Amino acid sequence: MKAIWNGQVIAESDDTVIVENNHYFPRESVRADFVTSSDTHTTCPWKGVASYYTLQVDGKSNVDAAWYYPDPKPAAREIAGRVAFWKGVQVTS
Repeated sequence: MKAIWNGQVIAESDDTVIVENNHYFPRESVRADFVTSSDTHTTCPWKGVASYYTLQVDGKSNVDAAWYYPDPKPAAREIAGRVAFWKGVQVTS
């Protein structure tokens, strides 16, 4: 699977986990040069507190376009150390 935004591959992996129709990529498959930490946090009742990344590609920003759960609840332990995408990021095989 690949996560693509603004013409660049942000993440690529054969090992994604699908939860609620979102592919969660291993953190090490995400290009560090394209992500910066965000101050945004949201809470899911069964997954826990999510943190976000902003994508920065070729001078363009996509605020909070990736999220992850630094310490997911037990029901969501399979997504620990993984990152998912939205906001126009194309996830494709």
